[in-house]
Amino acid sequence: MKISIKNIALSIFLCLLSIFIIACQQNTSTNILYSSEFDGIQYFGEDSFLLEGTDIPDSLKDSKYDRLPISYKDLVREPVWNLSKNSAGLSIRFLSNSSVITAKWELLNNFSMDHMPDTGIKGIDLYFKNNNKWQYVNTGRPAGFNNEYRLIDNMDNELREYKIFLPLYDGIKNIEIGIDSSSFIQKPKKNEKKPIIFYGTSITQGACASRPGMAHTNIISRKLDRNVINFGFSGNGRMEQPISKLISESDPAFYVIECMPNMYPPDLVTRNTIPLVNEIRSKNPNTPIILVDLFTSPIIALDKNAVNGTNEMNNALKNEYKKMVDNGYENIIYLDSEKALGNDFEGTVDAVHFTDLGFIRYSTFLIEKFKEYNLLSD
Repeated sequence: MKISIKNIALSIFLCLLSIFIIACQQNTSTNILYSSEFDGIQYFGEDSFLLEGTDIPDSLKDSKYDRLPISYKDLVREPVWNLSKNSAGLSIRFLSNSSVITAKWELLNNFSMDHMPDTGIKGIDLYFKNNNKWQYVNTGRPAGFNNEYRLIDNMDNELREYKIFLPLYDGIKNIEIGIDSSSFIQKPKKNEKKPIIFYGTSITQGACASRPGMAHTNIISRKLDRNVINFGFSGNGRMEQPISKLISESDPAFYVIECMPNMYPPDLVTRNTIPLVNEIRSKNPNTPIILVDLFTSPIIALDKNAVNGTNEMNNALKNEYKKMVDNGYENIIYLDSEKALGNDFEGTVDAVHFTDLGFIRYSTFLIEKFKEYNLLSD
């Protein structure tokens, strides 16, 4: 019996088409959420949750989810201003007895990078408070500028406290929380502990955490159950006067300055370190200031220039620290970070930016130092 070439080709085409349709259906079921999944959900906006990770009033900002006041647009360099639109370190906290939690969020840029997952760049992380400790639940995976994600369902209607960490390397125009129509949502009490202020680089901003909750500032915020304010500006954490002035106007428990990866050449360390401290001291004469030295990169095992460069940078910071101590400055802490990521050099994604492992180790290292220097007594 003869089988025509046309029939064979048609059979192959139909077979491939079936495989393609099945694959698309499977992909859709895991990544794209249909509107039917959100039937019976009512959404609530900013009046129903507490924004944390900032102490700048909304009235002074261009957008609620910015990290700098609008008045600083012409005071900082353009890259710093653009990065201040990223919502790194910001979170929202709320109470609800809903059986389901969903979220809708609109991104500012829909940004992507080749060394950091989209979930870390522009996703959101849901946590809930379990026996007075924050416990991870799920991550809202971004699919474009406008996103809607079912974070958890099938819960009993117990009143719980939730926290959602916002994108690290993108901004959001708006976020809304969805609950079932028979439940309620409300703002919790404000956290009255003094915040911790971090000023630094791409690492401070959260590169390259797999999801927002894994940036070290967010880990520390959860572990210590207090606000942490993140002034991390990727490639642009240079101890500059406008940011020094802004952070001096706050009243934190203490400051953590981790700008060293962006302070090359060493002359920049010499020029900017003491002026930054003086700016803070003008408004906060006794508040502790931690100066973190340059992280040790894995490449120092083989790259002689990297060894020399790291030593030069850290010697420059040590010299400025010694000048301050010799001149009677108090509550200035120099932090040697050589062992902050462990001894196996497995804490980075590219010999610079931290993985989740690196962030866990670094946050543990910092918390131990905070306790060692008795900085958490409030």
